[in-house]
Amino acid sequence: MKFLVTGGCGFIGSNFIRYLLDTRNKDKIVNLDALTYAGNPNNLKDLKEDERYKFIKGNICNKELVKHIVEEEKPDVIVNFAAESHNDRAEKNSFIFLKTNILGTQNLLHACKDKNIRFHHISTCEVYGDLELDSKDMFEEGYKYNPKTLYNSSKAGADHVIRAYYHTFKLPVTISICCNNYGPYQYPEKIIPLFATNAMENKKLPLFKSSQNKREWIHVLDHCKAILLIIEKGIIGQTYNVGTGIEKSIENITDSILKVLEKPKSLKKYVPDRLSHDKRYLLNNSKMKKLGWKPLIDFDEGLKETINWYEKNKDWWKPLKEEK
Repeated sequence: MKFLVTGGCGFIGSNFIRYLLDTRNKDKIVNLDALTYAGNPNNLKDLKEDERYKFIKGNICNKELVKHIVEEEKPDVIVNFAAESHNDRAEKNSFIFLKTNILGTQNLLHACKDKNIRFHHISTCEVYGDLELDSKDMFEEGYKYNPKTLYNSSKAGADHVIRAYYHTFKLPVTISICCNNYGPYQYPEKIIPLFATNAMENKKLPLFKSSQNKREWIHVLDHCKAILLIIEKGIIGQTYNVGTGIEKSIENITDSILKVLEKPKSLKKYVPDRLSHDKRYLLNNSKMKKLGWKPLIDFDEGLKETINWYEKNKDWWKPLKEEK
């Protein structure tokens, strides 16, 4: 089988490529990535000599390039990780988020349409909006979308376009909606790598005042396994929630990081909230359980392993923070 992975130099995409190469010896992978700020070729630099892997620098917003790659490479499956993905950046430049996340996705779908190529899209739990901190509700796949930020709305728009291609053209699509990921190779603007690396450098950890807000957490390897399972066994046209039930507040995550690194709580610094800040997400993952999936990585152990990876790979993240 041949995979075209878009955004494969990003955090989740690069881990997915590694997972495929580690578990499926006969598959071939083409990685299309524009190498924007969070797309890091060093995530996969050791794969340059692997004949199963091919990298193409390019943007999914380039309709002709996407069409050419699909015609030349003839992938069996396209897995779309390519996205602009940070709420704070979306507030500063929403245009690029809407262009990449909606129109870029539409370019991929259009290239798939005539060839009936299997298409899987990586979405986010943030498309559902948020829950109250004391709510007993969980987001199910049929839950009405209610995005609260510009980033979230761009991802929601992409999901709707994908479903339209399924209903209109019968394109074989699936969507996975996942909770917050953590693990190696995550760009150090996200909370776990940012706070871990700041603490290693004895720098302040900037906590929003709404630090009791909760997030549901999944190790990126568990997410990668879920994605492949959906591609193999998922029902065409369906959406699957990939959640773990592991909820931690931002304050709790911060304290855990400081504890692992044996750093003082005085490194915490409270800062004003962003313009729109979701309180809580929690996904009902019963559909994934029916496919035979469950998360295997314990959060505390996974967090320790992740922090240890950043301690051992300072040559990977220090240049990124200096560029920023």
